[in-house]
Amino acid sequence: MNLSNYLKIKNIIPSNVNILAVSKGFTSQEIKTIQNIGQNDFGESKFQEAFEKKLILKDLKQLQWHFIGRIQSNKIRKIVQNFEYIHSVDSFEKLQKISNVSCEEIKSPKIMLQVKLSDDPTKGGFNPELLISKWKEIRELKNVRLSGLMTINPKGLSSKENSELFKKCRSIADSLQLSDCSMGMSGDWEEAVDAGATWLRLGSLIFGDRS
Repeated sequence: MNLSNYLKIKNIIPSNVNILAVSKGFTSQEIKTIQNIGQNDFGESKFQEAFEKKLILKDLKQLQWHFIGRIQSNKIRKIVQNFEYIHSVDSFEKLQKISNVSCEEIKSPKIMLQVKLSDDPTKGGFNPELLISKWKEIRELKNVRLSGLMTINPKGLSSKENSELFKKCRSIADSLQLSDCSMGMSGDWEEAVDAGATWLRLGSLIFGDRS
């Protein structure tokens, strides 16, 4: 674990930028170590793994759990029950299901809509034009707090290419009057900050490599 990396980044990012420590694949003890120095937001992408960590760490009331993985329809209820933030809502159908389940569960998760800004077959997400055209319908859904957009850039881009995609995400978020952009990971967080990210998803940079 590289706590000095974490503290260095924490000290240089603007006050409106949050670090989401991507703890998938790391232990509850490692989460506890970084929580001791003030990190309360943790990102998980596999429900069962996250649920087990939540149970172990249930006494740490200030922890906020973010779901960042691909959402399977049969896991939506469990995700709504256990996560304050959902960063990876990649279709209108899933958002509708989350809204319906949230109404039944009397929950209102904060939602980041995943947008697909490049032609990458490995990534999901809303087509930006579709998102904008359905926006009125999206805003009318109950019990979901639309917080912002999320995007994942393809691997192997230049710094300039990363910047351009992040700026596009920020621009769409601004046009929809959404405050948050969840974008930028361990390899491209600086470009994301410059483009207007408000959440950085950092894993290996602060936890080290996954075993």
